[in-house]
Amino acid sequence: MSYKPTTPKGTRDFGPTEMSRRNYLFTIIKNTFKLYGFLPIETPAMENMDTLMGKYGEEGDRLIFKILNSGNYLEKFSLSKKEIDEITKEKSLANEWFLFDHKVDFTKHLSEISEKALRYDLTVPFARYVVQHQNEITFPFKRYQIQPVWRADRPQKGRYREFYQCDADIIGSDALLNEVELVKLIDDVFTKISMPITIKINNRKILGGIAEIAGQPEKITDITVAIDKLDKIGQEKVIEEMQSKGISDEAIQAIKPLLHFKGDFQEKISLLSNLFESSEIGKKGIKEIEYVFETLKHLANIQSEVDFDITLARGLNYYTGAIIEVKAKNVQIGSICGGGRYDDLTGIFGLKNVSGVGISFGIDRIYDAMNELGLFEKANLLSESTLVLFTNFGKNETNYCLPTVFKLREKGVNSEIYPDIAKLKKQMKYANDKNIPYVVIAGEDEMKEQAFILKKMDTGEQKSLSETELINLFTTV
Repeated sequence: MSYKPTTPKGTRDFGPTEMSRRNYLFTIIKNTFKLYGFLPIETPAMENMDTLMGKYGEEGDRLIFKILNSGNYLEKFSLSKKEIDEITKEKSLANEWFLFDHKVDFTKHLSEISEKALRYDLTVPFARYVVQHQNEITFPFKRYQIQPVWRADRPQKGRYREFYQCDADIIGSDALLNEVELVKLIDDVFTKISMPITIKINNRKILGGIAEIAGQPEKITDITVAIDKLDKIGQEKVIEEMQSKGISDEAIQAIKPLLHFKGDFQEKISLLSNLFESSEIGKKGIKEIEYVFETLKHLANIQSEVDFDITLARGLNYYTGAIIEVKAKNVQIGSICGGGRYDDLTGIFGLKNVSGVGISFGIDRIYDAMNELGLFEKANLLSESTLVLFTNFGKNETNYCLPTVFKLREKGVNSEIYPDIAKLKKQMKYANDKNIPYVVIAGEDEMKEQAFILKKMDTGEQKSLSETELINLFTTV
């Protein structure tokens, strides 16, 4: 029986068309990061388990891909006599492998089995990087990072086990101007790719205030994790989840009006101001959100809708201030960009009181949304693919064309020559199949006249050009 190769669930192959589109996105995001003064770094695909665990909340920790220790670890792994006795109490042990056919609590032996894990996101590895390299870094440090991450999630539309994140973070500054700049950076990226979006903003301190006025500040994590699912599961299920986490009925009644409150920015601020009369953390959250929105008003050229969403929570434990989430309009695909303020993420690695704020673009979801909206068809992707193909009719013709091919490449024009001697029909089919817009034909007559025939593939239009005219045509466009 022959083996049918497949990719693991939640992962994908990307062919030339997909990659040209993805590279188009990466280029726009990377260039925008650089415009705002961010510098690139990279970190390893795997991190030590201790670096990642405990940073993403209970649900996030469960989704971390753990890596088995290298070597024959099973030979080193051993159960205690008590554990063996418990397993074999009611059944004779046929052989040693019987132990692995039964449920054994391996979590207590995790360090023996797995010391490393694939990174869950880029933010925690970035915090680790900052602590390790703090003496080499100029603060505030503005970094961008474009690399894949892995999550042991259930694959579905817009949710993958391997996907890229494009992160920009500013660390070593608690100025709220950073939040404003990141919102405008998001707006710039999505304006450039012509995707209409809504940028939702909230503040973790406001959520803290809600937990405080509900009388259960110690339940802030459970409350925010539940509220974060409002769009996905609805109000009733959110309330059920809060009840299952031990949140009192009185607290739920205090929170409930906020789950469906509609109004403009000032109406929401007024509602919260009245609620937070006795909550200092809530008042601080209002002050911070007001600064961000007031400053954004001065940016007359912002194209995206920016909305203050009281229920926006994002489940990650390390957020302490602003929370940002981006949704694409006219397509159901979940969050395509998000981020927030973290006041002491580096503190878990020994570097205290270093505030940071960052955002992350989910390139895979953005790609899927652009596909669904037909935005790639409107984009100029010529820089990602071959612009001009030179035909090949023999050794002399090849020697005639090659110098011109290399001159075009030196000018930055994506050019190729057909590698085999073949009939014109076959070479034209190759150009069509690769969506190459121009073909240069050079036979005996053209060589005698020191000319080239340029054919525009979409219209069939042909004209004769000298080498200089040909090069100028492609380099002056």
